[in-house]
Amino acid sequence: MSKISTYSLEHHKSLFTDEINTKDYFYVQIQDHPYIEVPYRAESYAIEFLKKGSIIMQTRLDKIVIEAPAILAIGPNVIRSFTKNSEEILMDIIFFKPEFFLKSQSNIFFLSQFDFFENSDMHVFSLEKKTKPKFEKLFNLIEEIISIEHFHQSSILRSYLYILIFELDAIKNAFSNKEIQNPLFEKFKEIVEKDFIKHRSPAYYADHLNVTRKYLSEVIKNNSGKTTREWIDTMVILEAKVLLHNKSLTINQISDTLNFSNQSVFGKFFKTQTGISPLEYRINN
Repeated sequence: MSKISTYSLEHHKSLFTDEINTKDYFYVQIQDHPYIEVPYRAESYAIEFLKKGSIIMQTRLDKIVIEAPAILAIGPNVIRSFTKNSEEILMDIIFFKPEFFLKSQSNIFFLSQFDFFENSDMHVFSLEKKTKPKFEKLFNLIEEIISIEHFHQSSILRSYLYILIFELDAIKNAFSNKEIQNPLFEKFKEIVEKDFIKHRSPAYYADHLNVTRKYLSEVIKNNSGKTTREWIDTMVILEAKVLLHNKSLTINQISDTLNFSNQSVFGKFFKTQTGISPLEYRINN
């Protein structure tokens, strides 16, 4: 393994069924889980309804014990892994590619505005007793439309997903008075998640977003308190820490994976950012 894998929707389908399905979405009900303990990313979004039992999810360096009933919302760029925490579970999962959801959607940033898909502090929604039936009905409707041949299946499913996302956002906003963030900042986060390994220059992101470097820096600083450079460096360090947990990788391999010119340059960067060397971090973690 030379880098963190990105699993396709087809790979996720193969974990649960042998049926051939070429659609850009996939729904499954499970009573067990093919737990993927090695950190990975995915090309699709996933919304999971844990109805019974408990699992452990690790996103980047955060480990979360999730108890039913709960909803998990995870975006494609999130590094995640799962382990079993109870003998019995019951879970419904809907996977969908962003291009499926955004079909006919004029706002290409629509999904980016819902930070619970990418923010590790917001992935899990513990459901109250009065809230659980609403999500049971929604997932039952999703199961029903996917289980039958219907001319408008994709459009109806997309409508249910809109409702599901808006309901999750309502729960989030009930516990937060956070202002809506600048769409440019949301797009920056989306691009930096994909490109930070190859591109660590703030100028690259400013050019990509068709704004000046100064303006981009002001927007990011106002929305997060961090500079553009700090955002990029934070992404690199988080990726490095996840890779350092994989003892089968040498530090030189990790340096190459993260696109550093050599191990020495990587070591200096890591120590500047964290105060310790990559080897010290590996030994202590």
